[in-house]
Amino acid sequence: MFLKIVLKKIWHKKLSSLLCIVLMGIGVAIISLVANLGKQLEKSFSENISGIDMVVGAKGSPLQLILSSVFHIDAPTGNISLEEANRIVRSNPQVKSFIPLSFGDNFKGYRIVGSTPALLEKYKAIFQQGQIFEEPMQVVLGAKAAIDLGLKLDNVFQSAHGLDAEGETHEQQPYIVSGILQPTGSVLDKLILCDLSSVWNIHIHGENEHEEDREITAALVNFRSPMGLMTMPRMINENSTMQAALPSIEMNRLLSLFGSAIDISKYLAYLIVVISGLSVFISLYNSLKEEQEEKALMMTLGASRTTVFGLLLTEGLFLSALGYILGLVISRLAMWLINQFFAKEYLVNLNLWEISTYEIYLLAMALVIGIISAGLPSIGVYRINLSETLAKH
Repeated sequence: MFLKIVLKKIWHKKLSSLLCIVLMGIGVAIISLVANLGKQLEKSFSENISGIDMVVGAKGSPLQLILSSVFHIDAPTGNISLEEANRIVRSNPQVKSFIPLSFGDNFKGYRIVGSTPALLEKYKAIFQQGQIFEEPMQVVLGAKAAIDLGLKLDNVFQSAHGLDAEGETHEQQPYIVSGILQPTGSVLDKLILCDLSSVWNIHIHGENEHEEDREITAALVNFRSPMGLMTMPRMINENSTMQAALPSIEMNRLLSLFGSAIDISKYLAYLIVVISGLSVFISLYNSLKEEQEEKALMMTLGASRTTVFGLLLTEGLFLSALGYILGLVISRLAMWLINQFFAKEYLVNLNLWEISTYEIYLLAMALVIGIISAGLPSIGVYRINLSETLAKH
């Protein structure tokens, strides 16, 4: 009965109630969305750079080198000599693992990356079908690449030059699918992987076949101890034609840039939530002024002032709760759209159903705002003079 009265009152004031719910929903949605995006993107970045202490590539922007070689979402800074990379980096006793990468071709927008089996081991890849590349021109498909491209085992395709799907096609040397990976949740899911000789065979055409003339795009390096991390990057940057970039530092810089935008969005969302609370306050304050005789009549018929106070308080809480639910629905819809539109390029894989601790705090915040916004004007119930109010009406 109590809840039924609250619902009828909310329905009676449809426009003002809808305004309160929508304002609360928008504020909650923005806070929830930016918090989830920040948390899940940071987690994705951390997982993908795990086990990579340093990236070696051509001189240029360190962030561009990390984005192109680790996340494959930017153009490479250029090529480096494989012989120089082996001599300076790979042979150093501080280096635990050295994974060369060579890329510059694509198939329908998905990058073809030449490397070694160590790249698959780094991401703990498991085969869904087939096996690893054992001969030149064999490729292993990441799970997402296989699904989106519609390729199956033993299918043959021709790569296109560059990272643009509209590039010139290499018609004379087709690739054949030897394996398909299970989803890893890493950047591997969107790649087409082959051995280094496959990339070299397509581009050298019988020339520059000597080891000292071969080039790679970058190399992922892991050190045995922190000593290598402290000494090698500076030595490479100062005494070679290559560049050493540290993923952890570059990702912190990138996240700090995102962090400023996220903070501004959160402050805006908090302001909207406060305005929502203010609208609840105004709605109930006006309701109390305009319907004093109704409240007085309820008390005359036996309802206590506390009961009427509780009725108004429940109305504020109900509006806040509905706004919170609407906010979660909007944020999940936005996350779904982000997954749909950016999954291919950036491998966004957001968990839509995860309720974060932050969102539990958001619920508490919404309810507290509802209690304060409804409680302040509802105190006026205790100041109603029953005889005077009923006499006026």
